Amino acid sequence: MKQQGDFSKLRFLTTKKDKISLIMLFVMTILSSLIETFGIGIIMPFITFASNPSLLLENQYGSMIYKFFGFSSTQTFMFAFSAGLIIFYLFRLVYNTFYNYLINLFAYRKYHDLAFKLFQKILRSNLLNFVNKNSDILRRGIITDAMSASHYIRNFLLLYSEIFTITFLYSILLIVSWKMTLVLTCILSFKVFLITQTISKIIKRKGEEKVKIEGGFLGLLSNSFGNFKIIKIKDAQSRLEEDFLDKGYNRARIEMTTQTLLELPKNLLESFGFVILIACVAYILYRYEDASAVLPIMSMYALALYKVLPSVNKILIYYNSMKVYSKSLEIVYEELKDIPQAEGNEEINFDKEIVLQNVSFSYIAHQPIIKNLNLKIAKGEKIAFVGPSGAGKSTLVDIITGFYQPSEGKILIDSIPLTQENIKSWRKKIGYIPQQIYLFDGNVAQNIAFGSEYDEQRIIKACKIAKIYDFLQENEGIYTKVGDGGIKLSGGQRQRIGIARAIYDNPEILVLDEATSALDNETEAQIMDEIYELSKDKTLLIIAHRLSTVQRCDRKIEICGKHSS
Repeated sequence: MKQQGDFSKLRFLTTKKDKISLIMLFVMTILSSLIETFGIGIIMPFITFASNPSLLLENQYGSMIYKFFGFSSTQTFMFAFSAGLIIFYLFRLVYNTFYNYLINLFAYRKYHDLAFKLFQKILRSNLLNFVNKNSDILRRGIITDAMSASHYIRNFLLLYSEIFTITFLYSILLIVSWKMTLVLTCILSFKVFLITQTISKIIKRKGEEKVKIEGGFLGLLSNSFGNFKIIKIKDAQSRLEEDFLDKGYNRARIEMTTQTLLELPKNLLESFGFVILIACVAYILYRYEDASAVLPIMSMYALALYKVLPSVNKILIYYNSMKVYSKSLEIVYEELKDIPQAEGNEEINFDKEIVLQNVSFSYIAHQPIIKNLNLKIAKGEKIAFVGPSGAGKSTLVDIITGFYQPSEGKILIDSIPLTQENIKSWRKKIGYIPQQIYLFDGNVAQNIAFGSEYDEQRIIKACKIAKIYDFLQENEGIYTKVGDGGIKLSGGQRQRIGIARAIYDNPEILVLDEATSALDNETEAQIMDEIYELSKDKTLLIIAHRLSTVQRCDRKIEICGKHSS
């Protein structure tokens, strides 16, 4: 497959609205460059007329303006000229400030757009794609790569702004002295070529290295904060601190190296610029005998070089920064080029049965976890899936609930195939209680009603059914804070809130994915009594290791690896 260039990736990542904004910004870029060029070019006649006012009436354009406005003396003309320049430079200040604001506005809106699209793709991807991705890489994409991609776009716009400015300035310099300007161009071009062929290539490699180091650093933080108790038990603080020092040093080193390399062209060009300026002055003095006659030319060249050299430096900085951000642009492009198939809004009813016909599934090609499985589950049945760890119990339930799509075969709900068009409707009929209940850092009510319409009475009812209401009343009711991950609650309390969340929307199917395996026997027995009680009129699918958990199920289906029937 042909590798896409950065420009093609940029074009893909910009919407139609973005492209219209870019066209407007390019028009403003050209206007900004013309304003900059005019601001430099107008200095020569100003200094000429200021140093020798008699030249005003001898100059074709100067005398034309003088007569048109009916000035009474060269002194009043120069006063008006000075006032006009002040107004112009104030306008230039306002325009450039507004122009830079619009560029930054576009770039950071684009960051917001790219970050949202990455977040949206993650949420809308299927479970198989999600579990195959490292969560730290997903976080880095939204936080770091999307921002770097927006920086790439910003630098791209600013790069062309400086290119236009230099082009217009060079046009004026060519008119004034084409020989000296061509020599200047050749020298600067050679210098820029050397920098781009050496420093820029190093910077690009450092940019790719930076992405890898950033991923490792974020992974270390995630692993450390996510395993706090294990770290304490294993007394692993010292090892992790050493790991942090190593990864943190590498992160700081790559930042330091990249920033130093980005600043290097500026130092080279500034030093080189003084040499060029001295050479220009020497050439002008050699070319013209009367130094006062060429003072305006010297002033304009000095001012032009004062503007050109920083512009060349900015071009190199923007270009090299784009090399740094190029890898992030590629990562964002690769993530967004394949959009998951949208789930439809077609309704599906569940009145009779769930049927699995010749269902096979594999995580890795040609290595099926489930093979040619045929299964019927009547509405209202209580089914237990038992078997050793890794046999495929959770996978089978994930297929039934629509998280995974079968590699072969199909799932029928009342003889209607389960598809992308009706999968959303199907999932709304399911209440899911996992083994590890994750609670958001908020209150109980927010956790129970998450993703659904907030209804205080329904929340209270769900809490009562899940036997958690009395405990909450001893605290702040349904507004009791749970802490990050539910750390302020016991395991049994978290599990009951998980049950309340699962039954809040009154689902037709309840799924327990080893939901009580981490609890003690007494708490497990209490919670299972509650679940059987509230699921009398519901279909119940239970994954469990303990047989005591599933004694009251209608059927027990043993899963032993590659299952076929």
